[in-house]
Amino acid sequence: KGLDYKTCNVIVALEEQSPDIAQSVDATKVEDIGAGDSCIVFGYACEETSELMPLSHVLATKLSARLAEVRKDGTLDWIRPDGKTQITLEYGNNECGVPVPKRVHSIVISAQHSEEVSNDKISADLMEHVVKPVVPEKYLDEKTLYHMNPSGRFVIGGPHSDAGLTGRKPIVDTYGGWASHGGGALSGKDATKTDRSGSYAARWIAKSLVANGYCARCQVQLSYAIGLSHPMSVRVDTYGTCTNKNGMAERDLVRMVETKFDLRPGCIVKELDLRRPIMRKTAAYGHFGREEEEFKWEKVKEI
Repeated sequence: KGLDYKTCNVIVALEEQSPDIAQSVDATKVEDIGAGDSCIVFGYACEETSELMPLSHVLATKLSARLAEVRKDGTLDWIRPDGKTQITLEYGNNECGVPVPKRVHSIVISAQHSEEVSNDKISADLMEHVVKPVVPEKYLDEKTLYHMNPSGRFVIGGPHSDAGLTGRKPIVDTYGGWASHGGGALSGKDATKTDRSGSYAARWIAKSLVANGYCARCQVQLSYAIGLSHPMSVRVDTYGTCTNKNGMAERDLVRMVETKFDLRPGCIVKELDLRRPIMRKTAAYGHFGREEEEFKWEKVKEI
């Protein structure tokens, strides 16, 4: 049970964009495109993982991907398509004040299942075939809490069980709560909407700053106004981890970013090649921290 062709309705109702909005994004040259809406966006990167993403977010995403894998390859024949994962890590700060993961406090997995499978089997199978292959053993101890299908029953799934129309999952799609968020969803928007293209640029900048050794942890904030091509503001926060590489103090990083990255929406679209049909892969497992060839915002820029 879930998304059933016999019971679901598909309604296609496409209309033209408001001409009032269209005039702000229509331009002869792509470089002159104005922002399709006003927004604030954030990008984040840190040294916790090889993906330069927070470990908690990486593990939660991999647990979700593993749920799908064991269903599709037949490892767990009772599992069904709907599912959700959550992981809580305990952190400590190193001598430089950078958060370092110490242990897993708790893991929550909700997996849709067939009618006949028992809760005990669900818990045992999820532990053996989902948790153990994904979460490094060094982070697990006798105090780690495991909540497998804590609601007790999850036979009916998908929109048939609980449906609401939101802007996708903006925190799941980004950094798992580690970075600020401007409120706008990424998915379901074309690249003239700076909620999406600006978020990709901000991640590109943050990842490039960390990868090039300017800081150990970084958040980049960009703000845009509808119809205007240049950002209203650019901010870089290294959480006190700026390394002063090449004599660059934290206050100097903004000027370097503005010099090295053209943050006009049209130039972001052009530089990251966002008009290609590549967005389907972002529909699951997040937009960031993935080494997909099409995701140019994950390619570190030498600066």
